[in-house]
Amino acid sequence: MLTVKELGINAKKASRVLSVAKAEKNEALKNISAALIENAEYIIKQNNIDIENGRINGLSDAMIDRLRLDLDRIKGIACGVDEIIAMPDPVGKVISGNKLSNGLDISKVTVPLGVIGIIFESRPNVTADAAALCLKAGNCVILRGGKEAINSNKAIVKVMRDAIAKAGLPSDCINLVEDTTRASSIELMGLTEYLDVLIPRGGAGLIRAVVENAKVPVIETGVGNCHAFVDESADIDMASSIVFNAKTSRVSVCNALETLLVHEKIADKALPAIYDRLKEKNVEIRGCEKTVAILGDNAKLSTDEDYATEFLDYILAVKVVSSLDDAIDHIAKYSSGHSEVIITENYKNAESFLNRVDSSAVYVNASTRFTDGGQFGLGAEIGISTQKLHARGPMGLENLVSTKYIIRGDGQVR
Repeated sequence: MLTVKELGINAKKASRVLSVAKAEKNEALKNISAALIENAEYIIKQNNIDIENGRINGLSDAMIDRLRLDLDRIKGIACGVDEIIAMPDPVGKVISGNKLSNGLDISKVTVPLGVIGIIFESRPNVTADAAALCLKAGNCVILRGGKEAINSNKAIVKVMRDAIAKAGLPSDCINLVEDTTRASSIELMGLTEYLDVLIPRGGAGLIRAVVENAKVPVIETGVGNCHAFVDESADIDMASSIVFNAKTSRVSVCNALETLLVHEKIADKALPAIYDRLKEKNVEIRGCEKTVAILGDNAKLSTDEDYATEFLDYILAVKVVSSLDDAIDHIAKYSSGHSEVIITENYKNAESFLNRVDSSAVYVNASTRFTDGGQFGLGAEIGISTQKLHARGPMGLENLVSTKYIIRGDGQVR
């Protein structure tokens, strides 16, 4: 097992080759796509070890689902790689150019970031998605997943490294930290000599730890305290459908709904209708006093902490609000800046919500579950950035490059 520093040395060396690669990148990705499916039985076998260990260690059903790989999910990962292959190479694009009066010809072009570190938790699909995106953008990657998925991650990375080597690229374009202790995470955060940027993907605790402790530049992603506001003009059937999908289609992901806000003028009708859908999945309601008065024993009284929590479970915080302004104020106070939706038939209210809510994705009459690189046509995603510098929202290929200036002259001096 290589040390974190050794992985950094290897990745930095490989990045000098990968940064100037052209056709080899797509060839490597084609090999990866095919190899994932060819080795699906091996990957699933290793994943089953992780799932069994997870059950022994008391992981919730939602977290087990987050961890699980089956043939359909592996095919989905391979399909994501194929989509990345079909996308234009983000490296070498001329962003701007001009010729100065002294004859210097200046161009601004896109270049790889270099070596990207990714710290993530128990979603082994991130291993393949992130590595494929980094590869296409000319970046080497050092992956550090959680202990819950270590066997799955080792299997996926082995398959990918072998596939890359067959395309003539260094296998060290993709690297995995196999030490899952806290020490390896801390060491990766301080790998300034070899790492150009660090991206955390996971829960609030992980992201906060990385942001607070990393010496390497960080792109903050992931925490999804997402909100839906049912306006007084909302179509109740539409609201019920959107809330049901946003909350229950997959509770363990960052774009799942965590808080429902309902206008007081529609709450008596909307809340029972919405609850009738949510009870199909046994969703626990934690609501304000007005919510409990309407739903009775079907809701328990919420705490302030509930409104600040990313549950990643079949739990929904609910609050009855007095106005659009009240809803926007609540979102401003508790949102993680991920995804929010207004359900309304009022154009003016919709536009006000879109303009005033400061999150990376803001919807009118659609589920927050669409905040996803694949759904947005970006291919697989490296994560959902909730910050404002460099990248915001689903991060695709165009966010994994930097720029440099190319200057051509014929002897000019200053």
